[in-house]
Amino acid sequence: MFYIQSVMSALTASLRIGPISPAAPGPLYRQIVDGVKREVAAGRLAPGTALPSFRVLAEELLVSLITVQRAYEELEREGIIYRKQGLGTFVADRGHDRTRAAQRAVARESIAAAVRAGRNAGMSDRELQLVLREELKRTPDERQKEVG
Repeated sequence: MFYIQSVMSALTASLRIGPISPAAPGPLYRQIVDGVKREVAAGRLAPGTALPSFRVLAEELLVSLITVQRAYEELEREGIIYRKQGLGTFVADRGHDRTRAAQRAVARESIAAAVRAGRNAGMSDRELQLVLREELKRTPDERQKEVG
């Protein structure tokens, strides 16, 4: 029994979902959901990867068990993770595809909103295309400097 627990512990992913804070936007459980989705979409959590137990993750993030349970339940409803009685919680085979599809839908809507805003501001299609090309050329470091 000890050996199985040791192996399971070694295979359990360490979630790098950033600090969870009441000061950050959104409820705590949503911050956990978004963090797990981000890790799955980036490929840092592969299908079949074991996730920390409710208790372990709650201790790591300094949140309540109920907060973690709610986050895991939402992720399970969305098909990102699944639970096996007595074994734990794991990343679903289709978890990556589902998170990527959701992120792409958000990106498309953001682009559509930007186009609407540009047209409302009187920009031509050519101007909008130019702005998009310029933005695509910018590096993440350049964007971060603008925000920070």
